[in-house]
Amino acid sequence: MREAAFGNLALAAEQTASALNLASNRGVQILAGLALAREEDSTRAERIADELQKRFPLDTVINGYWLPTIRASIEINRSDPSKAIELLKAAAPYELGLLPSNLEFGALLYPAYVRGQAYLLLHEGSEATVEFQKFLDLRSLVANNPLFVLAHLGLARAYAMQRDNAKARAAYQDFLTLWKDAHPDIPVLIAAKSEYSKLQ
Repeated sequence: MREAAFGNLALAAEQTASALNLASNRGVQILAGLALAREEDSTRAERIADELQKRFPLDTVINGYWLPTIRASIEINRSDPSKAIELLKAAAPYELGLLPSNLEFGALLYPAYVRGQAYLLLHEGSEATVEFQKFLDLRSLVANNPLFVLAHLGLARAYAMQRDNAKARAAYQDFLTLWKDAHPDIPVLIAAKSEYSKLQ
């Protein structure tokens, strides 16, 4: 999931396949579904989502939180962010809940992050700001979830979209400060540096 979130898609695909081969249990399938959606492998992500729905038809966490998030991520890949936002309505009542620790990555507020991405694709910067700001407002809850760092980048993009360059610059700076010791070849970091330089 981390590799997919940071844009290392080839490595993410390799690790996802390896994880599914080792243990195709519920937790692995959930995270693999999300990773595959991020890797733009919508067909396999959808197959996993369908299988989870079939195996766990009464599981509230899967059907109310994870499946809408996986399916919304798939719709983002299909260039249908409006449908993604519609699907995520089902997750809204659960997105502040604490989920099992074995699914800690992205468990808290993952629907908000995907919703924010959908709003960015719709060029609705103010709505995207609301979603990404949740991560900063709930900092003590998200702990060291990698989406917390990426939410700064989402905020920067949302502010830039609203032509609020001062806030966009500040959000980019926050992101770049948090990642000052990161490997320089991470795709999302390269993109952020490029976007930031254009605001100067």
